[in-house]
Amino acid sequence: MTPEQVTLEADALSLAFPDGVVRLSARTLRAACRCAPCRARERAGEPVEPSPSVSLCELVPVGAYAAQLRFSDGHDRGIYPWVYLRELAQASS
Repeated sequence: MTPEQVTLEADALSLAFPDGVVRLSARTLRAACRCAPCRARERAGEPVEPSPSVSLCELVPVGAYAAQLRFSDGHDRGIYPWVYLRELAQASS
């Protein structure tokens, strides 16, 4: 499901879906990155522990299905499908 509106703030990403709005903190998003290097760290038993001060810098649409996020720590490899963001928000609440 594609959000109707996406709002990027330094500390969070808000997504408005037809049935409600979800909000994910920059720290939650950074820790939930599914790029290959982050997944490799997790498989090695080294979970990603973002700085408490990590922030969102940019959102780049990836087709109609996802967004690529750039963080203040320089990380920009993860692609976040809208479905994944919605599931992440539901798991965080």
